[in-house]
Amino acid sequence: MAARKEILELAGRDVTVTNPGKVFFPRTGHTKLDLVRYYVAVADGALRGAGGRPMALKRFVNGAAEPPFFQKRAPTSRPEWIETVTLRFPSGRSADEIVVSDAAQLAWVVNLGCIDLNPHAVRADDLDHPDELRVDLDPVPGVQWAQILEVAMVVEQVLDDVGLVGWPKTSGSRGFHVNCRIERRWGFDDVRRAAVALAREVEARAPDLATSAWWKEERHGVFLDYNQNAKDRTVASAYSVRPTPDARVSAPLRWDEVRDCDPSAFTIETMPRRYAELGDLTAPMDDAAGSIEPLLELADAHEAAGLADAPWPPHYVKQTGEPPRVQPSRRRPAPRRAKGSVPAPAPGKSVGPTGRRRTTMPLIEIARAETTAEAMAGLERWKARHPHASAYLEPADVLVDSMRGRSSTWTRIRLNLRNVPEQERPHQESLEVDYDPWGDARGDR
Repeated sequence: MAARKEILELAGRDVTVTNPGKVFFPRTGHTKLDLVRYYVAVADGALRGAGGRPMALKRFVNGAAEPPFFQKRAPTSRPEWIETVTLRFPSGRSADEIVVSDAAQLAWVVNLGCIDLNPHAVRADDLDHPDELRVDLDPVPGVQWAQILEVAMVVEQVLDDVGLVGWPKTSGSRGFHVNCRIERRWGFDDVRRAAVALAREVEARAPDLATSAWWKEERHGVFLDYNQNAKDRTVASAYSVRPTPDARVSAPLRWDEVRDCDPSAFTIETMPRRYAELGDLTAPMDDAAGSIEPLLELADAHEAAGLADAPWPPHYVKQTGEPPRVQPSRRRPAPRRAKGSVPAPAPGKSVGPTGRRRTTMPLIEIARAETTAEAMAGLERWKARHPHASAYLEPADVLVDSMRGRSSTWTRIRLNLRNVPEQERPHQESLEVDYDPWGDARGDR
């Protein structure tokens, strides 16, 4: 009979790993105990990225192949040696979040089912002043890996020009991260403003490759997600294992490795060997804290040139100088000059791809799915039925939205048929995948 628990001695404490043989990665066969042992092997590096920071818990209690649930508040049942700190969010709510500072606490968190580590950009001893500026490169569907790396190299150039040191790493997912240690002198709003200026400068230097446009309908290439620097946002930290079938890792890199790196080469299996050979590539990071003053000066120049603030995430209070917080296809036309129309909903649905808003864009909805994989499979079925129309679609015409449900996310896919000749555009059909994230609340499922 398989062991129901295993006890590890870490940092002078006994840490219990429950269900150690539970398979967390079905394709590779790696178990929960394998995951814990991985984090122990790279503990110093993992703690440099996530240690001493409040952490949102993203728990995959049934392994990487099943949806996680999000837990901001620390479990009430926890050892006395698990540290917490109270965070206050833009919504006005507060929560006691976990703070890890040694290998025992790290292993305890992983035992909860946290495959990746998602810390805030602040230290627990000063929750108002971030010590990290985060550059998150998020490609639109269809963008090739080589283009993401080209944008990363432009990011390095801009950071070098403003006197900041960038620490590159694969995200372990589709994108790429560059983190910068910064002096703890500025609040979240200033750090986000600096990130907006950085994103706009990268876009100006590589307009065909990169974008700072917040709305998916306006994006192309690689989006620099400046809002990852807004208060309460978290990003998978260095050495985090990601919930991918091959158990990839968010791998720190040297800049001379970036152009030729292959994200599939960094996994739960290969990273401990790399770590043992090279050590922690982020070890000098804490000694390289820089100033964001040059980026704030660049933001002043952008404002003087007429650029308004960029849109904030939807749950934030409307900011002074912020443009309309509504996606272009849903913006209410001026009275008496109404343009466009309200797209028809899919059969059996009460609202369509833009809700009840008018739009000049020919949008249709393809899928509402519990997982991104199910949604993308639905998209492929639609393309197979409409190969002629599909041939006209650009990557930016496929709008993949991660939507918030009750305790987890779901995925919506819409298509912008603007590049399809009008007479050849398919009509709105029944959804390829029709998932109702609120069914449990109504008793429908």
